[in-house]
Amino acid sequence: MPEPSALLGRDEECQAIDDLVARVREGLSGALVISGEAGIGKTRLLTYAAEAAGDLQTARVTGVKTESQLGYAALHRLLLPFLDRLDRLPDPQREALGAAFGMVAAPPADRFRTGLATLTLLADVVGDGPLMCLVDDAQWLDRESLEALAFVGRRLHADGIGLVMCVRDGEPGALPIDGLPAIRLTGLSDADAGRLLAALPVASLGPASPTLSRIVAEAGGNPLALSEFTADLAGGTVPAAAPVPLLSAPRSLGPRLEAHFQRQVDSLPEETKSLLLLLSVAPADDPVVVWRAAGELGLSAQALDAAVAGGILTVDPHPVFRHPLIRSAVHSAAAPAELRRVHQVLAEAIDPLTGPERRAWHLAAAVVGLDEEVAAELERVAERAQGRGGYAAQAAFLLAAAELSPDPQARAERYSAAAQAHLYIGESAAAQPMLDHAESYPGTSTSRATIRRLRAMVEWLEGRIAMAPAILMAAAQDVIAHDEPLARDMVFEALSAAMMTREHTVGMTLDELARQALAMPWDPSRPQTVSDVVIDAYCTRIADGYAAAVPKLRAAVEALCTGDLGDIGMPIALLGFVGAEDLWDEEGYRAVLGRFIEVSRERGAVHSLAVALNSLAVAELWSGRFGKAESCYDESDDIYASIVNMPIGASHRVELRAWQGAETQLRVGADSAIQVWGEQLGYAVLTCHAHYSLAVFELSAGRFREALAWARLEYDNDVPGQGNRLLPEVIEAASRVGDRELASAALSRLAERASLSGTAWALGVLARCRALMSADDKAESLYEAALRHLSSTTVATDLARTYLLYGEWLRRRDRLADARTQLRKAHDMFTDMGAVGFAERARTELQSAGEHTRKHTAPAAHPLTPQEKQVASLAATGSTNTEIATRLFITTSTVEYHLNKVFRKLDITSRRQLADIFGDAAQAA
Repeated sequence: MPEPSALLGRDEECQAIDDLVARVREGLSGALVISGEAGIGKTRLLTYAAEAAGDLQTARVTGVKTESQLGYAALHRLLLPFLDRLDRLPDPQREALGAAFGMVAAPPADRFRTGLATLTLLADVVGDGPLMCLVDDAQWLDRESLEALAFVGRRLHADGIGLVMCVRDGEPGALPIDGLPAIRLTGLSDADAGRLLAALPVASLGPASPTLSRIVAEAGGNPLALSEFTADLAGGTVPAAAPVPLLSAPRSLGPRLEAHFQRQVDSLPEETKSLLLLLSVAPADDPVVVWRAAGELGLSAQALDAAVAGGILTVDPHPVFRHPLIRSAVHSAAAPAELRRVHQVLAEAIDPLTGPERRAWHLAAAVVGLDEEVAAELERVAERAQGRGGYAAQAAFLLAAAELSPDPQARAERYSAAAQAHLYIGESAAAQPMLDHAESYPGTSTSRATIRRLRAMVEWLEGRIAMAPAILMAAAQDVIAHDEPLARDMVFEALSAAMMTREHTVGMTLDELARQALAMPWDPSRPQTVSDVVIDAYCTRIADGYAAAVPKLRAAVEALCTGDLGDIGMPIALLGFVGAEDLWDEEGYRAVLGRFIEVSRERGAVHSLAVALNSLAVAELWSGRFGKAESCYDESDDIYASIVNMPIGASHRVELRAWQGAETQLRVGADSAIQVWGEQLGYAVLTCHAHYSLAVFELSAGRFREALAWARLEYDNDVPGQGNRLLPEVIEAASRVGDRELASAALSRLAERASLSGTAWALGVLARCRALMSADDKAESLYEAALRHLSSTTVATDLARTYLLYGEWLRRRDRLADARTQLRKAHDMFTDMGAVGFAERARTELQSAGEHTRKHTAPAAHPLTPQEKQVASLAATGSTNTEIATRLFITTSTVEYHLNKVFRKLDITSRRQLADIFGDAAQAA
């Protein structure tokens, strides 16, 4: 295999590429983003990567600015050689990719499933040998293609795939590639720039030439600028003593280089220049369309010769611009009328059945003024793009349609629809001006309400969730008489936001929202949806109290378990489990979350999946399965960090850290939850969770006054769900510090609600709290009743705490033998589950009761990474490698790689041994 050509001044960058290629050759993987200004050498490094990977398979694609609005166009070009392998993909992934490329009639897949399908397809290609994917001008890829490739880049591990993407600086808009390893190219050093010039054929310039010094200084080490100008000198087009036209103006290098290339183009024959303009606009992968349009314009293939001879084009096998800046220069310099003519001819040359999006885009570019016919065509292809999951393309087509619409109402509706498509992919900044335009035209009550709904979504996405409820409720009130389903949707979204923000809500309180929602003139004859049932239950709980809400909360849990969840997303995921938690319904809680997780995995709804996994972790904590809780958090964090690229930090694990006695991690996470998520972003529900967790931690250490201080912060707020779980902490802490009034008030609230709930969990906690507050002659029977109730549940933490409190009560009455029995059970349970603080509290009590027990130390953790633990736990349940890969959004080769490492680290040889090591974590996976 020949060695790749060395690149002057790029030793570190070449070494990074060599290292990546070596990893891929060994069956591992990696990604690399190379960024820098135009002409800085990105494409040359990509060529170096192709040379270094000479013995590997390669797939290459270049972004084209004129195609950047065509959803999945670039991904289709990259994967085209491999699409005969689609039948090897799992059915959901095959349908996702087929729908994205318009190959099958299927519902639009979530873009993350399309990314997973891309990863799986590339991994299948690796069966024929390692693969390098090389992407140039990634800033001009359509957003859907770029998101899919960024997904692949973040999930690569042990797949034999390398991904190198080059991105030009200075292009507008943020690119979804954060989190990938990156190198930014800067200019060559003066010494290397001098060496580059010295190697170029410019006899008229000596080493001390002032012209050479000026080139080096003003080019800023940009290799293209250096070589292009010296090429002019070598060709005699610019005298050595003349001013340097490339570098004389104080503009950035990109425009100056474009001007330089335009001067080269200007010297060509008119027919050649016309053909170059056509090529600058035409689809890069369809020569039939190019030459059909060229014929319509009266241009012959011989016109290419002058451009090839002048170094403007290469032909391999189809004409391609030598550098993207030449394409930009040709396009930018064209007269508007000439450019419109080229677009019109291209539109006529494209088959409307095979290329409707491209045809519509060229038609739009050919229009002067307004044109409803073309606007309607753009709206039709926008619907087609949406059907393929191309929401960025949908937004672009709708925006173009709006700007061509002569009817004000149609214009407003198209602006609004374009904004909605942008918000679907999280582009709130792009949506805002479109909503402004839409609102400037008169509209129906439904269209006005829709605009306000979208404005609320903008507030939510931009970190101002507290503003959303009031906006949504006002819009719902305006539209309920005309469009009740829309009003219901907006009320549900408002309730979701308000339950997250609570006291931070701006413009109306949560109580006011609930009362408004219940008082709205709903049509009683309309069949109720799942969200209708949830709204009724939760608003009743907030506005009318717990007693009135209990039967409705039970109905909500049932509806969430069995009803049609529709297009599952964040609102339903955020609220779904609250009713079961408020009822102390452990089985309903798990059933709801189990369904959410199943549906989210099936539909690729990764945001709702991550939320549901965080909530499931809490249920695992209740059951004392801390290892399984950690795995749920690990999987959720993995989704946030490497799939949607939104790391969330330690704030969501505070309850686990409280039970584990990990004080430092707990306080770091609590500070984030309180200060960042609560005070800055308005998510009061996370602040409440942090306060609850701190109270649990202080109770585990026997610091009752500190525990009460944290618990009091949320007692009056009475958050549905967590407010009920907080009551036992308030009662225990208040009774221990002598605040009988507060303890009695909390017990009264608990007694009413637990009796209405009637679950074994609720009744067990109630009996324990009554025992804490009872005279000696009643306490023992209450503790025994609590143990009977809780022993019939899976809530191991509350059962162990009951043994602990009962044992403490017995010891204080000098019934030491009986006390040791209860305390030993508590100590063993807390030790087994890893509840370090409570285990130490039980050990201290045992010691005081006359039994010496070794101080608990945390068990040695498995020496596994979070993803290795996830893979091992799933393998221990009997899941196949394919099932594990699909669940964790990785490839089967990565699963095999992780399992091999797990076996080595744990010194085992088979999957059967994993179940013994992972225990309950495997059983609950």
